[in-house]
Amino acid sequence: MYISKDEKLIPINDPTGRWSELTLLPEWEEDIYDVYTVKKHGKWIMLKALKEQYRDDPKYQAIIEKEFDTRYNLAHANIVMVNDFEDVPGIGRAIVTDDAYGYSLRRLIDEKRLTPKIIHRLETQLPDALEYIQENHIMHRPITADNIIFTEYNENLKLINVGYDHRDRLEPQDTKQDIIDYGRLLNEVLDALPEQLPKLRRVAKKAADPEGTINSVQELKLALSQRSRTSTIIMLLGFIIVMLGALIAITLWLR
Repeated sequence: MYISKDEKLIPINDPTGRWSELTLLPEWEEDIYDVYTVKKHGKWIMLKALKEQYRDDPKYQAIIEKEFDTRYNLAHANIVMVNDFEDVPGIGRAIVTDDAYGYSLRRLIDEKRLTPKIIHRLETQLPDALEYIQENHIMHRPITADNIIFTEYNENLKLINVGYDHRDRLEPQDTKQDIIDYGRLLNEVLDALPEQLPKLRRVAKKAADPEGTINSVQELKLALSQRSRTSTIIMLLGFIIVMLGALIAITLWLR
């Protein structure tokens, strides 16, 4: 459940004048990380840095460096982009990302602020992001309502905290787990809606089932677009029958 936490302005001592208005964002904190918004040269960006108790520990320094290396080369419209890794006064080495200020899906669910546009983004933008992650063999934390942002003005979906390691290939259980997590997330969203969406619910249940028939992002996309291989074949057969019927009719008329 979302619990509102007050943002906190952090005093920053920067003789260069590059950094200002450093603000802690408790909503986005992780086990070992704090997340901030800050102005750099007057432009808002976001920072992800180790909590104070971990900053001088080589083990955790290696973790944040690995995450930066993994995320730096990712480029997708629905993933928060990583731009740099640098020292920031008062918080040490930090991953620098785009400013993606908005509201977590968790908060939108709990505050009953889901909109048709948000549902549509979950049907289209989230599978696109998952497909990109899998194509690039990125290991990541489970996709949950807590690590999805919808931007404040246009409600675009953004995944945060995507990628802590890169592999030469992903195992089938890794890609299947993404489908299961997606189904569970979609069920949670549908549970929060006053209206019933039976077609979307059927997809959610199939995706969330470890023994279900949806095993890839491509199959998920087909199911979400209310299509299947069978229906596609039926459509093609129907088209062929219609064309053959038209051809026979033309042949008979020409006689």
